[in-house]
Amino acid sequence: MTRLCETEGLTEDQQQILKAVRTFTEEKILPVATELEHADEYPQEIVDGLKELGVFGLMIPEEYDGLGESLLTYALCVEEIARGWMSVSGVINTHFIVAYMIMQHGTEEQKKKYLPRMASGEVRGSFSMSEPGLGSDVSAIKTKAVKDDGTGDYVIDGQKMWLTNGGSSNLIAVLVKTDEGADSVYKNMTTFLVEKESGFGETAPGLTIPGKIDKMGYKGVDTTEAVFEGHQIAAEQILGGEAGKGFYQMMDGVEVGRVNVAARACGIANRAFELGIAYSQQRETFGKPIAEHQAILFRLAEMATKVEAAHAMMVKAARLKDKGQRNDVEAGMAKYLAAEYCNEVVEASFRIHGGYGYSKEYEIERLYREAAFMLIGEGTADIQKMIIGRSMLKEYALKG
Repeated sequence: MTRLCETEGLTEDQQQILKAVRTFTEEKILPVATELEHADEYPQEIVDGLKELGVFGLMIPEEYDGLGESLLTYALCVEEIARGWMSVSGVINTHFIVAYMIMQHGTEEQKKKYLPRMASGEVRGSFSMSEPGLGSDVSAIKTKAVKDDGTGDYVIDGQKMWLTNGGSSNLIAVLVKTDEGADSVYKNMTTFLVEKESGFGETAPGLTIPGKIDKMGYKGVDTTEAVFEGHQIAAEQILGGEAGKGFYQMMDGVEVGRVNVAARACGIANRAFELGIAYSQQRETFGKPIAEHQAILFRLAEMATKVEAAHAMMVKAARLKDKGQRNDVEAGMAKYLAAEYCNEVVEASFRIHGGYGYSKEYEIERLYREAAFMLIGEGTADIQKMIIGRSMLKEYALKG
C-alpha cells in the first residue's frame, strides 16, 4: 500500500476485491505489459484471469450472477488495472458500459438473456456511437435502421467507427437513426443489441468488421470499424424494447464511461509517478541522486499533488452516481481534470527519465503514448468544458 490514491470509507468487501485486483496487476499484468504492448498482442491470459476474478460481472446484480458491486468499486479496480496496463482496462470498459445499459434500460428478457453470460465473460460487449465523418457530434450520425412494415423487423445500413473490442466482442450496442416522427433528432435514435461472431470479416449477415485500426498507443486491444450492409435485426433487439430512446440510453452509458476514463487516467498517472520517483532516487548527477536536486524535488511534489487531486474527483463522481444522482458535470470534471493531469504527470516523469525515457526499454515510453488517448476518449476535453460551462451558467444564472 502507498500513500497516494487511497480511498476512505470502503467496506471490507470492497477492500478485499481491490486487494485481489492489485495483486493480480502486480503479478500478472505489470511483468508482461510492455512486451505485449510492443507486440500489439491481445492479452488473452490476462483477460481469462480477470474473468476468474469476476471483474467482468463486477457491477452486474447478483440475481444475474454478478457481484452486485458499486460504480466506485468498479472504478477503483479500473484504476489499479490501468496502473498495470491501460489497454486491459479498455477491454473491460466497453463490456461494462453495454452491461450497464442493459441493466438500466433493458427489458427483463434482455437482462435474463445477456447479463449472466456477460458476468461470466461468455458474452463480451462493445458499443458504438461514432462514425468516420463525425466525432462528438452524435446528432449527425448517418447509420440508419429502416423498419419493414410487413415483418416488423429492421434493416441497418451504415458505417460505425472506433469500436473498442470490435473484433473480440460478440454483442454490440449500436446507436442508429430511426424514423419515429419526432420533432427532435435526439428522439429519432435507437440502440440495437447486435449479436455477431468474434473475429474479423463478415461476423454476421450484413455486418463486416474489417480489421484492427493501427494506433499510436492503446495497443493489444482491438479497435475497429463496423460496416452494416443490409443487416436484418428483429425489433426485440431494440434496447428496452422501444425505439427512439437510444440517445438517452447511450448518454447514460457515457456518463459511467467518463468515470471509467478518469479512473484509467488516475492509474496511468499513479504509475508514472511511481516510475519517476523510483528513477530519481537511482540516477545520480553531480555526486548525488537527482531527487535531491530541488528542480526534481519540486517536480515530484507537483506530480503527487495532481495524482491525488484527480483521484479525489474521480471518487466523488463515482459515489454521486452510486447515490442514484445525475453526475454528468462531476463525471465531466473528473474526466477532464484526470486526463489533463495524467498527461502532465506522465510528461514530468518522462523528463525525469531524460534520454532513457525515449527508449522503448523503459516503461515510461509506453505510458507517454497511452496518456494521449485519455485526452480524447469518451469525449474530448473541449466537450467536457462545454458540458461543465453550460451547467455552471444554468446553475449560476443571474436573477432578474
